[in-house]
Amino acid sequence: MTIHTVNDDSFVLAASLDVLNHHGISLTTGSDFEEYRALLGLGRPDHELGAPFDPAFHDLNSENAIWVIGRDETGQIMHAQALRMLDLGYKSLSEYMRQGFREFPPSGLDIDYERSRYRAGPGASRISGRVCYHGEVWMGGEPGKYRGSGLSCVLGRYAFLTAMQLWSPDYVIGFMPRPVAFKGFAERQGYMHAEPGCLRWFVKGSDKPLEGFMVYMSNEDIRFVLDMPLAELVAQAA
Repeated sequence: MTIHTVNDDSFVLAASLDVLNHHGISLTTGSDFEEYRALLGLGRPDHELGAPFDPAFHDLNSENAIWVIGRDETGQIMHAQALRMLDLGYKSLSEYMRQGFREFPPSGLDIDYERSRYRAGPGASRISGRVCYHGEVWMGGEPGKYRGSGLSCVLGRYAFLTAMQLWSPDYVIGFMPRPVAFKGFAERQGYMHAEPGCLRWFVKGSDKPLEGFMVYMSNEDIRFVLDMPLAELVAQAA
């Protein structure tokens, strides 16, 4: 006898698609990040592709990276996010980020790297192995059309499911600005852990730092979250 849990891929995917179809949203994926840059130019023209996903700096291909684009019922782009694998081996994330944090700057800002810094939290010291970086998360649409609908829960878990299907990473990590984290976005996305104050960015000509949170999930955490009934989470987040 086979016992199926909710986090069987087919159950999670079906539940996600039900919610997306209800809102008239379709998702497409790809691994050509020049194509992704062009799509962002159409759907999010005020955004500059972030350095972690810029093919000018990294060898991104179908084996190590993927983007997700969401379109509404008219075909307009209303969502984007991307995933990229980092193979840390036995090195901890805290070790990697001491110098490597400069690879993850806020997009579109003239960063003063000499004054900016990274401060490892306890979780970063435990994270190692095959780590998936999750970024470029954005949801547009007309005011009030999608926000407050619970779609962040669906789209975040879709990213986790995609990462598990492609790579089954040891961890998934992401960074978000402090104001976004304080609004509860990490929880709506499905992240179970957040470390404040790990990144402090200074823009050239400004003495006011931009603080970044690190959010993360272990493989075990992701399986736990994907096992939760999605419809209930959407209803609670809306």
